[in-house]
Amino acid sequence: MRFGLNLPPHFRVFAAFAVYSFCMGNIFPRLPDIQHQMGVPEGALGLGLIGTPVGTLISLTFAAPLIERIGFRRALLGAIPLLAVFYAIAVHAPSPLVFFFLLLPVGLLIGCIEMIINTEADRTEHLLGRRIMNRSHAFWSIGFFTAGLFGSWMAQLGVSPQLHLLIVIPIGLIGVAVLIGRFEPAPHRAGGSTDQTPRFAAPTGAIMVLVGVTLSAMLLEGASMDWSAIYMRNIFNPGPFMTGIAVACFAFSQGAMRFFADGFVERHSPEGVARVLLGILLVGTLIVFLPVVPQLSLLGFALCGVGTSALFPLAVSAAAQRTDRPAVINVAAFAQNSFVIFLLGPPLLGGVAQEWGIRWSFGIGLPLIILSFVLAHALGKKPVPHDEVVPAE
Repeated sequence: MRFGLNLPPHFRVFAAFAVYSFCMGNIFPRLPDIQHQMGVPEGALGLGLIGTPVGTLISLTFAAPLIERIGFRRALLGAIPLLAVFYAIAVHAPSPLVFFFLLLPVGLLIGCIEMIINTEADRTEHLLGRRIMNRSHAFWSIGFFTAGLFGSWMAQLGVSPQLHLLIVIPIGLIGVAVLIGRFEPAPHRAGGSTDQTPRFAAPTGAIMVLVGVTLSAMLLEGASMDWSAIYMRNIFNPGPFMTGIAVACFAFSQGAMRFFADGFVERHSPEGVARVLLGILLVGTLIVFLPVVPQLSLLGFALCGVGTSALFPLAVSAAAQRTDRPAVINVAAFAQNSFVIFLLGPPLLGGVAQEWGIRWSFGIGLPLIILSFVLAHALGKKPVPHDEVVPAE
């Protein structure tokens, strides 16, 4: 049975990224309310949030054969609405420990969805003969931006997180039915390698350098998602809407930059683009770390969104171009080690916030930006050819 709009294949991929991130992103503007309801400090909340990355890492490691058996269409159309359902259940947690266990299935679903939509974006790129990966992730940011706005509005209206996340379920169902109901998996790449990606690929020294290039961006992207709303509340207490809107500012600027990232890389070089983005990330992080007024901090979060927008796909491309091992091994080694930082780092920043203050959850990234800037030469000086396909996070 097929239902919904009959969109072109790449539009269905864009829609999948957007609907998925909308269902995922609504919880983040409500984290201050969830923390208040639990009556716990930032460190305890951060430990609860680790349930999501633990589930995601398990899923990314073991779920691929199950997804292949179920089929991409059934798995995707079922997983996105279930994600909204499990988030709506998780916000009822009375304590961080319960929150951790209720977020485990959320993480399992996120890992499955990430594998499906990124694989589909890659195969659709090959089918169309042009890049759509960065644009696909731009639509992820658009969905997250919309979730940030909606969540901030719900908070401003005084709607509880429990009712808010319950409302997201029918919205997600409608989005899936209308926008991706006619989703069909793209064909496998003709002549593509049939080698299985290893469950864990040991990184080489060169791969760890690339991990270092993206270290600051991965950590600060996760920190902006997890902690920006609590930062706004703790530093300025500007009201529910302004508290939650920081998430939306970050996502909007990140998405806007991703629409143009491919063109910049084609005209200049991976190293040059990365250094500019890291400079922007440094300025944004400094503004957040040295708060003056709420509006300026929102600008800082927007600059952080720009700065984190394209570093990961540039590093994936550099890993794939190395000739010391098969590309699939190098990409797997890089992605697995980077995702550990991206998924586990930001929740652990809750402990930093509890001990030193919420500003240091972002300030800790400043020396890491300098490290990434120093290591950016590993991305290469040669512009990326237009027909090269670059995977993304």
